Amino acid sequence: MLREGGTEKRYLALLKGKWRGGGRRVEAPLLKSVTQSGEHMVKISPSGKSALSVFTPIERYPHATLVEAEPVTGRTHQLRVHAAHLGQPIAGDEKYGDETFNKQMAGHGLRRMFLHASALSFTLPESGQTLSVSAPLPDELRRVLEQLEQ
Repeated sequence: MLREGGTEKRYLALLKGKWRGGGRRVEAPLLKSVTQSGEHMVKISPSGKSALSVFTPIERYPHATLVEAEPVTGRTHQLRVHAAHLGQPIAGDEKYGDETFNKQMAGHGLRRMFLHASALSFTLPESGQTLSVSAPLPDELRRVLEQLEQ
């Protein structure tokens, strides 16, 4: 079902900067590559596979924005690369993020990437019943948001 698009996944992510306006769709093809050191990287490239992400702002802070992020397609590192493409990388993302912003967020208690799988829903093929599960924001990430509010 994951490969065939039979699931809906939603994440909470803290992005750099103040989000302007409402929701945004990012359609940008992604190309996977491996560096000489063996590190897997993904970049936006016309020769990549199509990818679509939807970002919806939830809460704005002075230097960051909490968004709901939906990877409509399920490409490797999709949300991370698309957020960086917008110029608003995910807090704590050491591969595609902003080092200065990451240090600033570490000062607010962030110890990992602020990307949380918050909801998943899918339809069972046999019964047609839709199952939805959600996971609350972990305390460690909730505390970062509380620090940003102060």
